[in-house]
Amino acid sequence: MTKILLLAWRNLWRNWRRTAIALAAVVLGLALLIFFDAMIRGSDEAIFGNAIRLYGGNLQIHAPGFRAKAARLPLLPLDDPNAVMQTVGAEPTLRAVTPRITTTGMVSRRGTSLGVSITAIDAAVEAPLSVQAESITTGRFLAPDDRDAVVIGKGMADRLQVSVGDSVTLLGRRKNESLRQHTMNVVGIYDLGMPDIEKGMVFIPLADAQTLYNLRGQATEAVVFLNTVGGEDRVMASLQSALPAYEVDTWQTLRPEIRQTMETKLAFTSFAGTVVVGIAAIGILNLMLMAAFERTREMGVLAALGMRGWQIMGLFLLEGALIGLVGAVLGCALGGLLVAAIGRVGIDLSSAAGMGEIMALMGNRLYPSTTAGALLSRGALVVVITAIASLWPAWQASRTEPAVALHHV
Repeated sequence: MTKILLLAWRNLWRNWRRTAIALAAVVLGLALLIFFDAMIRGSDEAIFGNAIRLYGGNLQIHAPGFRAKAARLPLLPLDDPNAVMQTVGAEPTLRAVTPRITTTGMVSRRGTSLGVSITAIDAAVEAPLSVQAESITTGRFLAPDDRDAVVIGKGMADRLQVSVGDSVTLLGRRKNESLRQHTMNVVGIYDLGMPDIEKGMVFIPLADAQTLYNLRGQATEAVVFLNTVGGEDRVMASLQSALPAYEVDTWQTLRPEIRQTMETKLAFTSFAGTVVVGIAAIGILNLMLMAAFERTREMGVLAALGMRGWQIMGLFLLEGALIGLVGAVLGCALGGLLVAAIGRVGIDLSSAAGMGEIMALMGNRLYPSTTAGALLSRGALVVVITAIASLWPAWQASRTEPAVALHHV
């Protein structure tokens, strides 16, 4: 085996130009594949991360019955919000947990009204975590000591023709289903690049909502922010076991439309990735076939010297695998450096602003990212592809008659 390996390695460099061309194809193809994967990973991290911040944490805890009526935002207070907060606080991956009140209502000014979801928050906790707070373009976000204050979206501000300092009338549903009307002062306007969402979400202080909607000292949900994205299912199962009297959900179960959009994106990117891998495989196959045809006389010599068909086939497969191995090492190094360099500065996406909710969730800059596991898996994939691509020419080589091969020109 050692002799075959040494022979395969020497064969690679006897015609160094051919090997260099094959390696260049493998290295460039792998580097581009790694960068493409890093782009997908970076976009997924941005979209999921911003969606979590936009729609209310990795997890949400509600009173029984909320899930079945989630689309209507029923005003169902938690029985003991302090106990819920204390239980969630023991989760080791917790970043923050905060109470909220969410309900439906209307915002009106000078005869123009819009249906909205009203979200009452503890600004001291949520201001550093909120996408809306990060996207304030006029005025400021809510402060802990605010009263009668509201933050609205640019889409709503344009529709109602209001600006910071103006007042709007906020109509919301109280605990006993009666409606409560109150005048609120606009202290800030956020711009997400998503007019439909901007027209449908307003934020007010938690203390105001507890007074206005007859929920003193209460909350309708506990919002849980985790340190990382992706561990929601495990934490949800743990919290559901610790809080059996409540409903624990992720943002994905409560916002199925976003999940469907993400699944569509995943299907597209998976197809594009398959196409990239297929193109790389075809290129490698072509190079290996050309190498086999150029070495027909060499195969005849090897066969005449007593090398059996399966040994010739193994030699060609080993050569293909060695090209793949060397190419994988160089390609992973080049791809990793490329991702690291671009990942530091990001890719400007400001020109794509306004091209849909997914683009808006990605933000103004995309930061490609990868992991050691992703690099190793792609490198291993290339080695397998080169070995498979060598299979046909290796099989052809093993079937060539020595007399015919020796007379090949």
